[in-house]
Amino acid sequence: MSMGSDMYRQQILDHYKNPRNYGELDSPTFSHRGYNPSCGDEIEFDIELADDGETIEAATFHGEGCAISQAAASMLGERLPGMTLAEVEAMDREDMTEMLGGDISPMRIKCAVLAEKVVQDGIEIYRGERDPETTEISE
Repeated sequence: MSMGSDMYRQQILDHYKNPRNYGELDSPTFSHRGYNPSCGDEIEFDIELADDGETIEAATFHGEGCAISQAAASMLGERLPGMTLAEVEAMDREDMTEMLGGDISPMRIKCAVLAEKVVQDGIEIYRGERDPETTEISE
C-alpha cells in the first residue's frame, strides 16, 4: 500500500468517525433522502440556499452506513457551501472518487456516489424536474 493511499484511508476513517456537517437544518430549502440497498447505506441531506436561490449556503446530512458512504457525505457536506446548484449537478462519479482518494473498488462505487446522487436528485425535485421520491442507487 502506498503512503498516499494510506493517507486517504485515514481521511476516510476520520470523516466516518468524526463526520462534518452531521445533523439537520432547522428550515432547509429542501431535503432529500436516498439509500443503497446493496450495502444498506442511507443518507439524507438538508440544503439551505442563499437568497439568489442558486448558491448553497448550508448543507447537513444524517444517516448511517459504511465508512465510504458516510465519509463521502461528510466530505461533500464540507464542499457544498458556496457551490451553485449547476456546479453540483455537473459533478460525476470521478469527482466523488477523487474526493475519496481515487482508489475505490467497483463494489464500493455505489457507496461512494450515494451522497452526490442524493443532492443531485434533491435539486431536480426542488426545481420541479422530477417527482419526489427516495433516491435508490442502482447503477
